[in-house]
Amino acid sequence: MSHAKAYATHSATDHLGPFEFERREVGPTDVDLEITYAGICHSDIHQARNEWGNSMYPMVPGHEIVGRVRSVGSKVTKFKVGQLVGVGCLVDSCRSCASCNEGLEQYCENGWVGTYNSLDKKGEVTQGGYSDHIVVDERFVLNVPENLDEKAVAPLLCAGITTYSPLRHWNVSKGQKVGVVGLGGLGHMGVKFAHAMGAHVVMITTSPEKGEDAKKLGADEVLISKDPEAMKKHANSFDFILNTIPVGHNIDPYVDLLKRDATMCIVGAIAPIEGVRADKLVMQRKSVAGSLIGGLPETQEMLDFCGKHNIVCDIELIAMKDVNTAYDRTVKGDVKYRFVIDMATL
Repeated sequence: MSHAKAYATHSATDHLGPFEFERREVGPTDVDLEITYAGICHSDIHQARNEWGNSMYPMVPGHEIVGRVRSVGSKVTKFKVGQLVGVGCLVDSCRSCASCNEGLEQYCENGWVGTYNSLDKKGEVTQGGYSDHIVVDERFVLNVPENLDEKAVAPLLCAGITTYSPLRHWNVSKGQKVGVVGLGGLGHMGVKFAHAMGAHVVMITTSPEKGEDAKKLGADEVLISKDPEAMKKHANSFDFILNTIPVGHNIDPYVDLLKRDATMCIVGAIAPIEGVRADKLVMQRKSVAGSLIGGLPETQEMLDFCGKHNIVCDIELIAMKDVNTAYDRTVKGDVKYRFVIDMATL
């Protein structure tokens, strides 16, 4: 066992505070990494506050993890001491179902193991990245390109792959017209990726104030969704729409924007979506779909893509002691666009 220092919460109503616990010993295929930076995802807040009803305490959140390898198991071949690496939302899966065999561990048919608030194969609760180190099987560790800003890489392990995966799956490419709905932690990455893929990117938002930010991130146009005339002008013109709105909402206005045979993918909301009129789909063979993070091969592809195009998240770096304030600010949308904890302050 190895002693770990962390920040944890002990109930749905507690603040996060100092916590110490034991990590497992490094096994033959394990990588032990010293965590340098950990991103704050909104799902960390949902879990810490038991807003999804499945929380186990004490809980150390965090699944956007960047650090340096400090030791490896005897059978590890992919990583070496000192290497810059990352860990995302998953630390294990069944490794034998059809999805796992295709590198789509996020759709594991027997249930994947989350980086925290999950039961591993020994029945022990996993603890996440708001800690000084973590031990993970090498299959679930990722190589981070050294040219990238280390602290701004952390949110790529969730916000990055959540937006990259659907853009790749639906083959977004040069010359296509792509809409990104919502400019937050997910949306700002969607704009960056779609721009780098060569698409004509339209930021779709209710807030005119976000327009200038969107253009700095790579958007070619801004569409204000509260403007009926502007929405009508863009009707039936989008090849793909990435919808990052994090709550249930009416998707009909966005379906109207799609071309025949085009798709809108929902990545932000896991709450019920207001009913979509079937005729809007039937009459022009439009589709509404969803997507969940990405498998390990695709996440590595995403990191390599970021290294090639020098893409990272826009972040605000905080000290560990300020994590509870950051949670409150995240809920209020008061961050551009992702908080990252400097683990040297732990």
